[in-house]
Amino acid sequence: MAGAQTGDPAPGRGRPGGLRNYLIATAVTVVAIYSQYFVPELLPAARVVYGGLLGDVAVVYLLPVLVFALLVGGAPLRRYRTGMRRAIGEGLRWYGLLSLLALGVTVVLAAVYQAVDPSALGLLNQPNPELVAAASNPWFYIGFSFVAGAFEEVLFRGWIFGYWLGRSERWLAPAIGSSALFALVHLYYASTYTVAAPLIFPTLFFLGLAFAGAVRASGGNLVVVAVLHGATDAIAFYSLLDAPAALGLHYGLILIGVLIGFLLYLKSPWSGPPTPGRPAGPPATVL
Repeated sequence: MAGAQTGDPAPGRGRPGGLRNYLIATAVTVVAIYSQYFVPELLPAARVVYGGLLGDVAVVYLLPVLVFALLVGGAPLRRYRTGMRRAIGEGLRWYGLLSLLALGVTVVLAAVYQAVDPSALGLLNQPNPELVAAASNPWFYIGFSFVAGAFEEVLFRGWIFGYWLGRSERWLAPAIGSSALFALVHLYYASTYTVAAPLIFPTLFFLGLAFAGAVRASGGNLVVVAVLHGATDAIAFYSLLDAPAALGLHYGLILIGVLIGFLLYLKSPWSGPPTPGRPAGPPATVL
């Protein structure tokens, strides 16, 4: 990546905010997330920590946040609530359009599976392990979705992707990389759906890419993508209470995003995001 162009510390080695520290913090985040799948099985005594929600939150979210804060610092997060009106429009636009793209990719992959190995599609009928865990108290998980969504956006779009904003004009490679990483840490889909898991991961990848694009387009706003992330998970958990209504909410949110994207394009074709490192201007359009 190119060096800093906006006065931020350039990626370096071994100093706060440096590239080495960034890579260490990213690795700690991945290991912390993966640990919930392996550590309790390898070390039964660790189930004292991993067996409850507070322990899981401490390891999976709080530990990576602490490591990023110490090794990288808060600079990538400093514009977390900038340009709120613009961020809402961009967040919905990216969410809707890339969700639609993910749906198209999934349909194509399903057609390939149907032609090559139709029996693999039957694996998708297995229950989502997250929904199984939430079945006893859906309302709690609906509310907690926004907490988890905020943590994940701070980590993946705030630090892992946001570290590069303002350091280089080449934002797409970090967006793709962070989105691929975001998809891959959802390991339970691979273990649950095995050979059919590739039908799940495009949605995770494009969701991550949509959030990264929205963060860049808004000049660094994390609040809107955190809410959208939380709403997506909350709708999934709401399906335990009313599946048809949850399905309507899911596709309704996508449709709203697509319509906003279309209207924003007609009203004022997007000319680029505010430059990270300088105060964002007024929203390009009024919604």
